[in-house]
Amino acid sequence: MSDAEEYGIPVSERLRRLPPYLFGRINALLYQKRTAGVDIIDLAMGNPTDPPPQFITEKLREAVLDPRNHRYSVSVGLYNLRRELARLYAAKWGVELDPANEVVATIGSKEGFSHLCLALLGPGDVALVPSPAFPIHVYAVILAGASVINVRLAPGSQLIKSLVDVTRHLQPKPKVVIINFPHNPTTMTAELDFFRDLVAFAKRYDVMIVHDLAYGLTTFDGYEAPSFLQAEGARDVGVEFTTLSKPFNMAGWRIGFCAGNPEMCRALAKMKGYYDYGIFQAVQIASILAMRNWAETAPVQAQTYQSRRDALCDGLSRIGWPVEKPKASMFVWVPIPEKYRWMGSIEFAMWLMEHAEVSVSPGRGFGDYGEGYLRLALIENEMRLKQAVRNIDRALRKFPACPDDQEPPEV
Repeated sequence: MSDAEEYGIPVSERLRRLPPYLFGRINALLYQKRTAGVDIIDLAMGNPTDPPPQFITEKLREAVLDPRNHRYSVSVGLYNLRRELARLYAAKWGVELDPANEVVATIGSKEGFSHLCLALLGPGDVALVPSPAFPIHVYAVILAGASVINVRLAPGSQLIKSLVDVTRHLQPKPKVVIINFPHNPTTMTAELDFFRDLVAFAKRYDVMIVHDLAYGLTTFDGYEAPSFLQAEGARDVGVEFTTLSKPFNMAGWRIGFCAGNPEMCRALAKMKGYYDYGIFQAVQIASILAMRNWAETAPVQAQTYQSRRDALCDGLSRIGWPVEKPKASMFVWVPIPEKYRWMGSIEFAMWLMEHAEVSVSPGRGFGDYGEGYLRLALIENEMRLKQAVRNIDRALRKFPACPDDQEPPEV
């Protein structure tokens, strides 16, 4: 299909490199159903529905009323905001950061990640990304003009071995490795020894590490997610992104951070200086208060997600769909029951919305290695999650599985 046929205008090569949006059909059906008045239980998008703690929104209101906060801010974030992030790292992970040189505030971690890729990568460069992967971890690299090599996601030492095997045989050598634990979409977790091995790998092969710690404060059952920056020498080779979206329900506020290697932070800061004037200052001021009280508020939200996780996983297990309970994140990663896998994850997700009135994310949307799985977000309350399980049970009972020796029935 030509540019004129697809877009109506001549577009850039970077836009042409982006594949069709795999969630498009599902989003279109969701819109159609809701427009028709159907009550779809949405477990697809990781978009928090709980409000931020009230003291945070009260601080925002107070800051909004101060006329000084309506001017342009600074692209790297207020110094006091960056200092508060450094204090959180010191208290939670024992990591001492220099707010002036080792922390950059970003308009959500997605924006920061994308601009860091623009600062570090270009045509001819290669990034290694474990797959399945959160889409921006792949497409920010592509938009920067670089190439992505997918490495199959695996626990700990197995992933390090895969990274080494690919790097040893790849020309040109990878410039960046993008890591994400606790992982989205699979919920896989990592231990500090993994990050120590990752630092050793990066130093041996002269690659930069970019770690996404979006769910570092959203952990369950006593598990505590380590920070990449806890590993000795981590700041020599990489940076880590965090966000206030999940632990404080501030997703729409768009506030995140890049912390670690000062040269990589400086490269991001320079790129951002050309693109934006920073985050609305009132949001930054309220965010300072949020982080100052993280130890009291973030665990409460994590407990809410843990209770929802239990309601969903226990319910699915009761209807004969056993799933593994995650130790972190706001998702559950579930294998499609064997007898329905012939449909593929996209068609099965469409079928669930049509017949169970439940929206989920197909694993295929996170890369080829995600096929055969679904990602379910824990954003609805426990009653709605239990209703979702009942709806799914009812739909599966009505829909026969495809015997091995027969043609699949029409979906």
